Amino acid sequence: MLIVFTNCNNYIFDQKNMLAHHVLFWLKAETTEGQIAAFKKGLESLENIETVKTFHIGTPAAIDRAVVDITYSFSLIIFFEDMAGHDVYQVHTLHQAFLDQFRELFEKVVIYDAH
Repeated sequence: MLIVFTNCNNYIFDQKNMLAHHVLFWLKAETTEGQIAAFKKGLESLENIETVKTFHIGTPAAIDRAVVDITYSFSLIIFFEDMAGHDVYQVHTLHQAFLDQFRELFEKVVIYDAH
């Protein structure tokens, strides 16, 4: 089965190999507006990693349902063609620089990876 994601890149993925990498960030309560803006810009820089195929940054939607968690600060969803693409991303200098610059702002981070 193929899944087609339409975005500015129009990539086609083979679902059995594709990897979705979903990261939820809870920033510390004392994080300033300037730090939040810099953090978002840092997230945006991750789209420049060559193995990133589809990319989305979001904040909690105003959905009032008991099963929906809206306590996080930012959501990052990245799709890779395969696990090898994810592995390149993890050690990439842009990803490492992002972590080095912003990990002090993290109260909590939860990651869900799925095929």
